Amino acid sequence: MPSPRANPTPGTAQPYRRWGLTAPLPAPPSSPTRRRPPPARDQVPVVDRVATSDKVVFLTYDDGAEKDPRFVDMVRELRLPVSMFLTDSVVGPGYGHFARLRSVGASIQNHTLDHAALLGLPYAGQRAEICGQQSKLRARFGIRPQLFRPPYGTYDTTTLRAAADCGVTAVVLWRAAMEGDGELTYAKGPGRLRAGDIVSVPSGEPTGLSLRERTTRLLREIQGRGLAVGRLEDYL
Repeated sequence: MPSPRANPTPGTAQPYRRWGLTAPLPAPPSSPTRRRPPPARDQVPVVDRVATSDKVVFLTYDDGAEKDPRFVDMVRELRLPVSMFLTDSVVGPGYGHFARLRSVGASIQNHTLDHAALLGLPYAGQRAEICGQQSKLRARFGIRPQLFRPPYGTYDTTTLRAAADCGVTAVVLWRAAMEGDGELTYAKGPGRLRAGDIVSVPSGEPTGLSLRERTTRLLREIQGRGLAVGRLEDYL
């Protein structure tokens, strides 16, 4: 018997309505109009937004604490090109959930082994945190992530050297964040979403809205600004 999601019958809510939106998401450009050139090995760039004329923003999710199967459905049905920055000690035995997310279009990226604050740590410790998670993700998914997000957004020149030595091509921060209360905060610049913004959505908040609820709020804001959701990996 076919899945009811595969062939909706007349009267069935469209996917965007099932996820709390009043209109379909606009499609992003088929390819970026500007892509960052490959960095030199010892010059890993740090980005909190992308310099692009495309009207896109980028959704990134941190840690991997929240493993809601319906979030997988949401990503699949809305075709959201999300980036998941995973910490091994937070994901624990839950890598199967992220394999399902990857199978519906999410990308898997590096957020260290143990979520240690890297700023000020010696090179060996920083390399162990970054390269260790590279190895974990390669063993789990057969990939070596190109993007790395330092815990708490803190880093130093040693971080950049260790990241480069671990095969990372960009250190990814964020300009906007949606916390557990569903409010958008901005690290700098205008207090509104604009083209090229990287948005962080942390997981595992002890109270507040779920990832699904925060994503719906974020998508409404994105639509209201006339923006689309782009795939970060296509721009870096």
